[in-house]
Amino acid sequence: MKTALRLLLVATTLVLAGHAFAEVLPTAEPATVDVAPDRLSRIRTVLQKEIDADRMPGAVVMIARRGKLIYSEAIGFQDKAAGKSMTKDAIFRIYSMTKPLASVAAMMLIEEGRMELTDPVAKFLPQFAKMDVLVTDKDGKITRETAKRQMTIQDLFRHTAGFAYGEFSNVPEIKAAYAEAKLYRTDITAESRMITPDQFVTGIAKAPLVHEPGTTWEYSMAVDVLGRVVEAISGQRLSAFLDERLFRPLNMIDTGFKVPEAQWSRIAEPLPKNPLTGGPNDVMLDVKIDPLNDSGGGGAVSTAADYLRFCQMMLNGGTLDGRRYLSPTSVKLMTSDHLGNRPGSPLSPGALLMGVDGYTFGLGFMVRQGPGLAGVHGSEGEYMWAGAGGTFFWIDPKEQLAAVYMAQTPGAIRPYYRRLIKALVAQALEN
Repeated sequence: MKTALRLLLVATTLVLAGHAFAEVLPTAEPATVDVAPDRLSRIRTVLQKEIDADRMPGAVVMIARRGKLIYSEAIGFQDKAAGKSMTKDAIFRIYSMTKPLASVAAMMLIEEGRMELTDPVAKFLPQFAKMDVLVTDKDGKITRETAKRQMTIQDLFRHTAGFAYGEFSNVPEIKAAYAEAKLYRTDITAESRMITPDQFVTGIAKAPLVHEPGTTWEYSMAVDVLGRVVEAISGQRLSAFLDERLFRPLNMIDTGFKVPEAQWSRIAEPLPKNPLTGGPNDVMLDVKIDPLNDSGGGGAVSTAADYLRFCQMMLNGGTLDGRRYLSPTSVKLMTSDHLGNRPGSPLSPGALLMGVDGYTFGLGFMVRQGPGLAGVHGSEGEYMWAGAGGTFFWIDPKEQLAAVYMAQTPGAIRPYYRRLIKALVAQALEN
């Protein structure tokens, strides 16, 4: 077997780039879990071609099947401009892959009876008791009306609260209101961390909703608000709650909302130029600074190893290494369809993430509805999400598979790489 596929992992402790960290998962040769090692090698070959073509800097890919780590590769450059090779312990801005972490935190509070999915958000954040929603009349004039019902905790999880993203919205009134509240900036991707939690809540509560709560799926800042709910109930910063209840117990030692100075050399960086436009690449979050608020929607950093442990915990039905984080019933609820026939505006979850149909949304995760329809490999019931910086993960209970793909490739090229890595992993499965 090629050296690249031998994983170079030991049974207890790894030391990569001078940084020691505990075992990711127990390891196994791919063939022992019905995965073809020669076909797995296509991942490196294909990604290396993208790196050589200057379309991406590099990536870390980790795959687990039947609870065993079978693939762990660092490919290309951590920082190509600096000539620095990628390492398996590189730290990535995971942007919206923060959302599943914050959603699990909120589900823990539901399991403890401290809130319910049907609770109005205003029960914990009174600023949301009376919200305005934008309404377009028959002549195309946009006005504000009082929302007919309050948004619920479930609406926050599934992005049906009526919020939007200033970066992605095509509604001028929303963009203006969010910019005034400093909920986004035009010069940097997904930056809402530099206002206090109170300023965040006050600002987004004053902005109008783009949809009547509960009616429409629109990807939004809803999970940032859910993070504020977690803080209101727990009395802790979101980062502290997650560190105590999820990160430290799961041994996700490099996951948090900033990178400590001693680890700055491990931060992965994008290419200076956008490969599709030739212009400057998107400016990414400065993860060396202390944020004023912890963005549950997009502010975290992590490694492939850390995030794979989170994925394996979810795949196991809420448990890992003998410790339970969620009940199997909660995991099942989070990974079920919570949209029904609600429309997506302007895109459905699958169209937004990968440019394909066939997916709905659960509580913090996109969920596949059937084996067909989607223009990408996958199984009914698999669930996933991704980040604006280029990171991606998916969990396939039917195949007993969890995969994490970490890269810093912001911009419109992201859906292509999500489809590509999914296909490369799927084609290696033999049974």
